[in-house]
Amino acid sequence: MDITALPSLLTALDVIAVALLLAAWVGMTALIERTGTRRPSVSVLMAGYRREWMRHTISRQPRVYDAMIVTSLRQGTAFFASTSMIALGGGLALIANVEQLSDVASELTLDQTPQVVWEVKLILVLFLVANAFLKFVWSHRVFGYCSVVMASVPNDEDDPIALHRVEQAADLNITAARAFNRGLRSVYFALGALAWLLGAVPLLAATAITVAVLWRREFASATRATLMKSHP
Repeated sequence: MDITALPSLLTALDVIAVALLLAAWVGMTALIERTGTRRPSVSVLMAGYRREWMRHTISRQPRVYDAMIVTSLRQGTAFFASTSMIALGGGLALIANVEQLSDVASELTLDQTPQVVWEVKLILVLFLVANAFLKFVWSHRVFGYCSVVMASVPNDEDDPIALHRVEQAADLNITAARAFNRGLRSVYFALGALAWLLGAVPLLAATAITVAVLWRREFASATRATLMKSHP
């Protein structure tokens, strides 16, 4: 891959489109995870429910139900981690044989795009997928830490260490969920980055669609409306 020739092969619109994609990826994370706002996201609302869940573990006997929930959450992170690993392997295999992609593209269009451009476009996707994989793996591990701390919570509400252990378990649970959600957002933007294979304009459109989908799910979905309902 001849990197030195890359600046002359990418247009200004390509650079702008990629910059906007990365800015949207970082910006949506900051917006969704921001707390103390008048319009909290689903992720922020769920953090409150996670703390309430941990507080109920003090008096719940036995804690089989809680263990089942944590196991289910870990299974979800393991599934997405495995899927991301498969996607990484497929992407790396495609980069190793990028000339096949170049040949197919040249047959469909009159544009003879150099192979280095295809490689760079695929690397952007793989970067986002790799980030997602690392987030899922970390989330899986922290959920494991959370289960251990949950097991150390005394069943006596009057125990001086009970509330402290509950807060620790809640913080770990929220941290694991945050990593998982960041991994999912990386997957969303990786799917959007695939549009760059069609050009800069499709990438801009895919970025806008991805941001719109994430914003609706976090700030304007039926799920959020349900979580926002107050006690009767």
